Amino acid sequence: MEDGRIQCDLCPRYCRLTDGQRGFCFVRAREGDEIVLTTYGRSSGFCIDPIEKKPLNHFLPGTPVLSFGTAGCNLGCLFCQNWDISKSREFDRLADQASPQSLAQVAVDLECRSVAFTYNDPVIFHEYAVDVAQACREQGVKNVAVTAGYVCAEPREEFYRWMDAANVDLKAFTEDFYTQTCAGHLEPVLETLLYLRHETDVWFETTTLIIPGLNDSDSEIEEMTQWVVENLGPDVPMHFSAFHPDWKLRDRPATPPATLTRARQIAMKNGVRYAYTGNVVDPDGDTTSCHECGQHLIVRNWYAMTAWELTQELACPSCGTSCAGVLEPRPGDWGARRQPVYIGG
Repeated sequence: MEDGRIQCDLCPRYCRLTDGQRGFCFVRAREGDEIVLTTYGRSSGFCIDPIEKKPLNHFLPGTPVLSFGTAGCNLGCLFCQNWDISKSREFDRLADQASPQSLAQVAVDLECRSVAFTYNDPVIFHEYAVDVAQACREQGVKNVAVTAGYVCAEPREEFYRWMDAANVDLKAFTEDFYTQTCAGHLEPVLETLLYLRHETDVWFETTTLIIPGLNDSDSEIEEMTQWVVENLGPDVPMHFSAFHPDWKLRDRPATPPATLTRARQIAMKNGVRYAYTGNVVDPDGDTTSCHECGQHLIVRNWYAMTAWELTQELACPSCGTSCAGVLEPRPGDWGARRQPVYIGG
């Protein structure tokens, strides 16, 4: 910039930094005349999860995914459920280290079908995520991004060139919520969703954490779900998850299950074919049903699959309607297990 600062163009915050200064995310910093990623190759931990935990219900169901994150975040959500990682300023937490090649090889050795960039937003560790994704592609391992979608156009294009699936947090559908509760803006997130739908082959689903009194009104959910159907199409799955008091938003009650059911019903009324509830015990809200005849196709109990009724052609056995997603004739059998993993090197 004219005043000697360097602008970071990764996300819409456009942090302008003097030498030695860190950006809002805390992990991107100016060193000399460059913006560098200070957490490259370092993680807050590795774990094998069910893919349904990301949550992704229509991407290789039942398969294990090697999950990891780093530290920091480029949003400031008051309700952050992973605040100990995303808000971390203690890099001693990043005890696990792994080169992109070793991480990809571990995924192969542990028979994980995919690697997920999660726990904190992979947007901020862009260079490390892209290098890992490239190494995984070379090994035949899929790449999954769990993200808030708060990223600029040029890095977005490079990032998603290497992704196979994503879950995007659509945190609310008002600018007031994003500015006052997340220290961000809604429009860049909508731009990411439109980009994924119309300019990539990435399979993606959305998640909205429903917070009582902030983003749970019928009118907002109506507007959000109508926008999704009209702009992204009816086949994009939407997940409505329960909030619990955390981080800096402890004065709100936990989300009643009935609120999630109502959101799911509004979504389906507006044409969303695959709507789910999360963080609650709700067999109906976990189940994938045929949008034509209502036949149960994939039945789940939390993250565990209890029934698979799709035909070999990945269609409804009752009416022959296809089920959308990245699906295979036989699902995985990983179940609901969570297995921590140590990766050295």
